[in-house]
Amino acid sequence: MTIIEQEKAIIELMIRLYCRRHLKTQQLPPAYQALLEYAHKRLDRCKFGNDKTSCKKCPIHCYAPDMRNRMREVMRWCGPRMLFYHPLITLRHYLQK
Repeated sequence: MTIIEQEKAIIELMIRLYCRRHLKTQQLPPAYQALLEYAHKRLDRCKFGNDKTSCKKCPIHCYAPDMRNRMREVMRWCGPRMLFYHPLITLRHYLQK
């Protein structure tokens, strides 16, 4: 699995966890489905490819401001909880950084 594919999987896990636990919905609301698709498009077009760092440390911010704020909200809520819901994925993610 490439780094881009791993990032896509982690983002999808985080958005789904946020919607299921925080928003209390089983299906992704349209706004969060659009956020997931937008994130996948951004990762597909990442100019650094498999040499990319985390988006937070990237010198090029390719997200639109509203999408960036929504993604930041999801990550702030999910970040601490990922260790409990997906411990192996979380540890692998942090060890790769």
